[in-house]
This record gives sequence, C-alpha cells and structure tokens, in this order.
Amino acid sequence: MSGPARRPWPNLRWWIGGLLFASTVINYIDRQTLSLLAPMLKRDYQWSNQDFALVLAAFRLAYAGGQAISGRLLDRLGVRAGLSLSVAFYSVAAALTSLASGLRSFCFFRFLLGAGESANWPGATKAVAEWFPSRERSWAVALFDSGSSAGGAIAPFLVFWLYRATGGWRPVFLITGALGALWLLAWRILYHPPESHPRLGPEERALIRSGQHTPPAGPRPSWLRLLRAPETWGIVLGRSLTDPVWFFITDWFPLYLVSRGFAVEHSLLAVWVPFVAADLGNFFGGGLSSRLIARGWPVLRARKALIAVCGLGMSTLALTAFVSSLPALAALFALSTFAYAAWSTMDIVLPADLYPHHSVASVAGLSGTGAGLATIASSLAIGHITDRYSFGPVIVGASLVPLLATTLVLVLVRRRPEL
Repeated sequence: MSGPARRPWPNLRWWIGGLLFASTVINYIDRQTLSLLAPMLKRDYQWSNQDFALVLAAFRLAYAGGQAISGRLLDRLGVRAGLSLSVAFYSVAAALTSLASGLRSFCFFRFLLGAGESANWPGATKAVAEWFPSRERSWAVALFDSGSSAGGAIAPFLVFWLYRATGGWRPVFLITGALGALWLLAWRILYHPPESHPRLGPEERALIRSGQHTPPAGPRPSWLRLLRAPETWGIVLGRSLTDPVWFFITDWFPLYLVSRGFAVEHSLLAVWVPFVAADLGNFFGGGLSSRLIARGWPVLRARKALIAVCGLGMSTLALTAFVSSLPALAALFALSTFAYAAWSTMDIVLPADLYPHHSVASVAGLSGTGAGLATIASSLAIGHITDRYSFGPVIVGASLVPLLATTLVLVLVRRRPEL
C-alpha cells in the first residue's frame, strides 16, 4: 500500500485478531440459525432426522471441498482479498436462505453457505502466521477460534428473539445474514499485510518478524508434496476425527435435548453453557501452551502436551448416558467442549508453527477438507442411527474417536517438515 506514513496504532496485531474473532462469530451465528430453528422446520416440513442430516451434509460437502481450494487461493490472493470475497459471498447465501421453500432449496442455500464459509479458518490461520510471532500464535488462534463458541453462545438468544419478534423463521435468516456487511466494511479499512500497513509501527513490525519462517527458495510446494509429510497427515487426521464431535454438539444438541424430553425454547441456558465452556477452552489452551513456551518448553512439545490431556477430556462425553437432569447434561457437554476447544486450538496453530507462510493456508485448508468430509459422513450416520435407534450409540462414538485423533497427532507430528 502506497502513501504517506501515518501515526502508528499500538498493538495493531491484536486489532487484526479481533477482526478475525468477529468474522468467526458471524460465521457461527449464520450456521447456528438453522440448527436452532430445526425443531420448527422439522415440524413445518415434516422432516425426519435423516432429512435434516441431508441439509447439514449439503453444507459440509461445499465446506469440505471449499477449504482445500480456498486455502490454495488464499496463499495466492492474500488474506485481505480472500476473506473479503468469502464473507461477502456467505453473507448473501445466508440471507437468501430466507427464500427456501423445502428440503431441496434448503440444501441448495446451505451448500452456498458452506462454499463461502470455507475460507474462514484457512484465512484466519494464514493471517495469524503473518501477524504474530510464534510465542503469541496460540493466543491469537485461541482468540479467533473462540469466535465459534461465542457465536454459538450468542445465537440462541439472538435467533429466538428474532423469531418471536418477527413471527417467523424467514426474517431470522435475512437479518443474521446481513451481519457480514458490517464486518466487511471494517475489514477493508483496517486490514493490510504487515509489511505495508501504514499504521504499523517499527517496533511492532520487528516483534512480528521475530520467529517468522522464511519461505525457502523455489516454487510453492504442491499438495502432493505437502501430503508426503507425516506432519501434514497428523494435522489433517487429527482435525478430521475431532471436528465431527464438535459439529455433533453444534448441529444436533437442540434435537438431542428434545430426544431427552426438554423443550429447546425453555432450555436456552443448557444450549448456551457448552459454547461458553468452549470459549474458555480456547483461551485455556492458547494461554497454557504460551506459558509453557515462555518457561522454556519447545513449541511442539508444549502443543502436544495440551493435545494429550484434552484428548482424554473429550472422552468424558460418554458419562451423559448415565445422567438425566438438564444441569448435569449441560455440565458434561460443557466439559467436553472445553477440552475440544483447547485441543482444536493446538491443532489449528500447528500449520503456522511448522510450515512457511506460503504453505500455511494450504495445509489448514487440507485439514478443513478432511474434517468436512468426516463431518458429512458422521452427520448422515447420526441421522440414520437416531431415526432407527437413539442418540446413545452416537454418544459412545463421540467419546472414543478423540482418543484415536490424539494418538495420531502425537505419533505423526514430530518436527518441521522439509519442504
């Protein structure tokens, strides 16, 4: 960016982090609108759980494929242009959902939403790699990733208030979809690469450059070359096995409560608590790993220590089979989401820790694609199982899979790949 230098803005990198957080909040409000309105939509359109699973799968299909593609495009276009296009596209798609008239049209609009939202995590991860030194990256990832739980916590109150105030579900999609326009205006004004930002002071620029990876000479590594590294597979498989657990909670928790005899409209606190716990988990993971690094732990060892502990924490979801009170259910789901969020923060920051800048979004996109494909399979399986049996087998699976994910990350992620 050309032009005269302006007075530096102190701690500008954290303002950038705040914008990434806000994007993720809006991203999740748009997603959660459907899940929260699911009981009403199922009633109005006579959907089964399998029908609802198809709507979820349409979103995941676009989201899965879109992450690998958007990650590659972000590495080429840059974060400013890439996330601008992403937010503009998914905000329009969210608002257009107000025109849906049945299962097929809901699937179509959710497919568009997934395509647009697919750039958020690769783009935010790349922005963190560009704007933060290695010792601060886990905090920065915790900040933007906590937007998912913050958005999930805000959504029940916003969505049901809008539903009651407007008297129907269509205006809810229209209004929540419009939130992205406000974010886009702030993003275009504030975000520029750190090497050319007119408001970035020399001291903060030097801090950002400390611990940054210098891209090796030569062309950007291909996807095939990235996939030859065991570390890439550790990151991809780890996220692919844990994200379905998170999305089971975000997509199905309202219907799970209904299956246990609780009305969603009268259980907002229970829906809210797991998302607040996840928010705390993000900062717990980011803060503790940064503290361990400050005490002299190697970066990778600090990340993997948190992954090991929190993998065990996610498995406590199995205990929900043995309780029947709403507070106990909410508490156990909250413990699981707290552990998931801390685990996820570590897995998301690993590409920025291990790979040069020109490959970070590509690796993050590959892990998002793996997670999306796994979540499609799990959503369809959940719909099939719950229609024929109950949520019991789903809970058991959601408790065991994180243990496998943790093992794979600990075994496969050992050093910085030679690319």
